Amino acid sequence: MSEIIECVPNFSEGKNSKIIDEIARSISSISQVKLLNVEADKDYNRTVVTFAGKSGAVKEAAYKATETALNLIDMTKHVGGHPRLGAVDVVPFIPVSDVSMNECVTISNEYGKMVAENLKVPVFLYGESATTPQRKNLSDIRKGEYEGLKSKLSKPEWKPDFGDAIFNPKSGALVTGARFFLIAYNVNLDVNDSLIAHEIALRIRESGRPKKNEKGEFILDEKGKKINIPGTLKNIKAIGVLLERYQLSQVSMNVINYRVTPPHIAFEEVKKQAELLGAKVTGSEIVGLTPRDALTMAGTFYAEKQGIPVPKNDNELIKIAVDSLGLNQFEEFIPQKKIIEYMI
Repeated sequence: MSEIIECVPNFSEGKNSKIIDEIARSISSISQVKLLNVEADKDYNRTVVTFAGKSGAVKEAAYKATETALNLIDMTKHVGGHPRLGAVDVVPFIPVSDVSMNECVTISNEYGKMVAENLKVPVFLYGESATTPQRKNLSDIRKGEYEGLKSKLSKPEWKPDFGDAIFNPKSGALVTGARFFLIAYNVNLDVNDSLIAHEIALRIRESGRPKKNEKGEFILDEKGKKINIPGTLKNIKAIGVLLERYQLSQVSMNVINYRVTPPHIAFEEVKKQAELLGAKVTGSEIVGLTPRDALTMAGTFYAEKQGIPVPKNDNELIKIAVDSLGLNQFEEFIPQKKIIEYMI
């Protein structure tokens, strides 16, 4: 299989195993597609699924999974810790091998059109598929989340790219597009306080936080828009989340381009900011899959930091990375199941 496209749909269901299994089966039923990972999170009430294959098969599997999820998930009953816009929240297409970004843009458009026309869900395009700068950033499209979607759809500037601007209470809306390989990476703190995690997120994420004056009022530019104080890390999105089942908090990040800011640099910066706030980092987790070189880079970094010879063997580098990043805190990190090159 030389041509490889990865698809990583996010579904707003992380508790009902029957629904999650049905979604996974719908993907596995498509030939020339390999289901790589299914990762459910009960606190987020969200499941991230990863699969890959040839372009036509990936598009078919994405549509089949979307159809299944929309039939089974009811957003009027959904509660979860992660921002979301609909039952099928986001469906990105990522070029992996012998496929261009433009081809993934085309596939996202074709998929979005099919979903809107056949399944009656408003569809927005983001990332490299975005039709306006306002929609390039996923978090901008998600603002207001599902609860604010009805109001959002009434505004002309938020007319969907595909489908009618009609609120679908059961399904919400869907975002699709093409993007670079994203790593969903979370760093764990020893405090049962999401406010500290969120404060760290504000300090590190590229978008930063709005600037305020001495009275606590937002400072606006000449166009009346809020002026932001940028965070310390480029190509990082972050929020603070409470993980009730572990009685700790987490800085939940999207590493947009790991070659600009790799996970180990994000980990070190979270550690630094946590110490300033009287908290400690206890470990981290990668949700879904990661490219191999993101971990070999981390292994090299920590070998040098620890003053030990840098291994030439990838497996040894990965072991150093896993240990240094605390990737085994919640469950064993198995490279053969978490590194995309080993899965395809």
